[in-house]
Amino acid sequence: MIKSFSHSVYFAPRGRKRLMELGNNLAQRYLAPDDFLIGFVGDAGAGKSVLINGMFPGLTLTNDDTGINIRPLPLLDDYSQNRFVSHTYHVDIRFESAFHQPWELVEAIGKALQSKRRVIVEHFDLIADQIGLTPQVMIGIGEEVLLTRPDLFGPRPEEIKRIVFKSIRYRRMAHTAEDLTSLVIDQQGFEQPPKHSDMRSGFILHFDELPDFNIEDIQSGVEEYIARDLPVTYLDDRKIALGDNRFLCTGPRVHVRRTGEIRGFRLLPDFFHDPQTRRYLLAGMVGEQRSQFELLEVE
Repeated sequence: MIKSFSHSVYFAPRGRKRLMELGNNLAQRYLAPDDFLIGFVGDAGAGKSVLINGMFPGLTLTNDDTGINIRPLPLLDDYSQNRFVSHTYHVDIRFESAFHQPWELVEAIGKALQSKRRVIVEHFDLIADQIGLTPQVMIGIGEEVLLTRPDLFGPRPEEIKRIVFKSIRYRRMAHTAEDLTSLVIDQQGFEQPPKHSDMRSGFILHFDELPDFNIEDIQSGVEEYIARDLPVTYLDDRKIALGDNRFLCTGPRVHVRRTGEIRGFRLLPDFFHDPQTRRYLLAGMVGEQRSQFELLEVE
């Protein structure tokens, strides 16, 4: 299966738990024991570190969003001593470029691979030309998670970068619109907290009982917040602020900077009933209307 595999596309979940679960699923489905060079491509805050934690449980990242930075860098430390004691190494090229020349990082990665060690490389696109090696697995994170097995004919890291850097704006708009919708529902006195799930360029709220609020009123309330162009502020790994409103969020880094950046917000006019879960669903969309099957096409 792996030899004939080309690529897979998944929605990029906005919650930390869901993204880690996806990472675990990807590792079980697609990684082989001899996949030694694995490249990640994606903008800051896209969730690369969380996905890596899900794919490689127990791996200590050399730096992450919580500000944990390991020094000296284990990969370079072992390279300087000409022995590689770990099975798997992690390196964030963009972060490490502030401290080391790219050629140093490329040489260390190459030596580790020669020693049959696995190297997880964030921002692989930044060293793709210098390293001269094709990763066995390359993963891009934007609106979707794109998992590919490149060969000499592609896809190239720059191609993956172009897709995910353009598409992540939909994910950020959708997440902020999702939180605004939940906020307006709560402010209107509806006491049943919804469950959340993903869809392309949008979100779905799940309710155990048919809500008694008017969807048009909710949309008007969200549109008012968008028109006010309020700042969206990261507080910590569990909370954000929308203007003066502070509340819990499972993906606090995946947001637009201001509510006014949300384009094309709309709630679908009716609730949908899911006969399998027996829940009532409210769907919201952002951006221009795009087919759910345009998986890799980004305007």
